[in-house]
Amino acid sequence: MGLAENRYQAELVKKIEKLFPGCFITKNDAGATQGIPDLLILFGFRWAMLEVKTSEDAPTQPNQRYYVDFFNSMSYCSFIYPEIEQKVFYELQRALGN
Repeated sequence: MGLAENRYQAELVKKIEKLFPGCFITKNDAGATQGIPDLLILFGFRWAMLEVKTSEDAPTQPNQRYYVDFFNSMSYCSFIYPEIEQKVFYELQRALGN
């Protein structure tokens, strides 16, 4: 993960914590499961996952689309990047019940 993605991910975590006070956010280890989304968000009895990108055309790793679709079928999971951030936040609020 590049420096720009690290910075954006850190900013996202702060924004999500403001949207969902008391939530727990953990960063997943892509080395353990290649392609697993970057962030797991636990809020009450609900959860969501996000794959962080710095832009719409940022490259994806093998299996990322598979895991985003797989986890989205279970709860909520999405790619997130600045151009669609507000849309994803809205969807997160619907999925996590806030």
